[in-house]
Amino acid sequence: MSEGLNNWLLINHLDSGEQGTLSAITPKGDQFITTPLTSSSVSGLTHSPWFLGLLKDTPQKSQNIILFDPESKTITLTDQIPKDAYPAYSYKDAINNRIWFMNDGDKDNGNCELNCNGNGSTVTIIDMGDGKNTPKHLKTLCVGSGHHVTTFIEPTNDFPNLPKVAYVSNLLSGSIHVVGNDESDSENFLNIIDTINLCEPEKEKDGNKGIPNNAFPHGKQISNHTGKVYSLNNGYGTVAVINPETHEIESRIDLKGCSNLLLSPCGKFFIGKGANRKTNEAHVLGRLSVVDVVSQEVLSEEDIEDFYPSTYRFNPEGNKLYVTSAATGKGAQKDNLKINTLYIYDVSHLPKMTLIKTLEVGNADCGRRPIAFNINGSAKGSAKRVFIPNPTDATLTILDGDNDTIIDTLTIAEHSGNEFNFSFWQSSIYGA
Repeated sequence: MSEGLNNWLLINHLDSGEQGTLSAITPKGDQFITTPLTSSSVSGLTHSPWFLGLLKDTPQKSQNIILFDPESKTITLTDQIPKDAYPAYSYKDAINNRIWFMNDGDKDNGNCELNCNGNGSTVTIIDMGDGKNTPKHLKTLCVGSGHHVTTFIEPTNDFPNLPKVAYVSNLLSGSIHVVGNDESDSENFLNIIDTINLCEPEKEKDGNKGIPNNAFPHGKQISNHTGKVYSLNNGYGTVAVINPETHEIESRIDLKGCSNLLLSPCGKFFIGKGANRKTNEAHVLGRLSVVDVVSQEVLSEEDIEDFYPSTYRFNPEGNKLYVTSAATGKGAQKDNLKINTLYIYDVSHLPKMTLIKTLEVGNADCGRRPIAFNINGSAKGSAKRVFIPNPTDATLTILDGDNDTIIDTLTIAEHSGNEFNFSFWQSSIYGA
């Protein structure tokens, strides 16, 4: 895909619960063009099709919407997005031009009946191809139960012995599956080659030592500074430090009050985020913690009243951290929440974090508000942009990435939504 410095394509999917709507945002000089993509009636499939992305960089192109049938495993290109299409969340393996789509399974038990006979749920690996032809389904793999986080591991100059694998954590199983990701190793490629048991028996009521357990892994990152993988186990309030050469847990870091973690670009620190709903019946306390990965110490903890930190990401330059708000709790806690707020921190001198701006954007009266950046914004002569969706208002706020002023707020749908997702199929956009 050829993309100039100021040529990016942002795809938004807003779900109201009854229908999902796709829109595309493209720049034109100092303005932005919003293009609604045509919706069709429901697909008629027993299992809703997955929306994977937009094949080409121009939204007006015909046969441009990529859909995946989770039952037949076929990929089709179409002009219209079915109202029941599901925007599966994914992790991009950019080095190998593949994208891994996650399926968390049934809401109650985390299992997929369709592909795993109720024993775990799936990861579906897609070869993205050349951007001109239909992408290729490589494999649908049954892993553990519940929400998955995927981390890709590759040899580096500093750590040449690291294997080519993917770590897929399983929230309800309390485990990490190690999946081969080396095409030259045909026996192990895209197969489960090991399972890491995250259980801490001393924290289990019945002394359980196996899988499933109550580790509830969520955030997971690999450090380019230490060569170690860090898995946040929400159920235990710890971070498991894993050696990816042996897949063994070498140590654990106590980290209370956090439900996710994000590694700094330098690989020396990670930021934990979470929310305290127990201390004060009328107020949620959002938490941001800074941890040194070498000393394995929690260096600072900041609690923010009436703020639920939904999603956070470093900008492409790595000198600022953006934290979006969303909704949580009930009663007075929810009533007092700031659901229209964005916090921006200077993190150029970590472990020090300095709040440099608080912005009022639109509303997110829902559990998750993602964030996106144009990657080319860090290149000379390009315009840095930050994208903040406002699902309740059905709008998208665009910031100037240099001075963090609001450039525009665009309407992206005719209906309010309770679930918003960016598509990261295009290489010009990254985020969460």
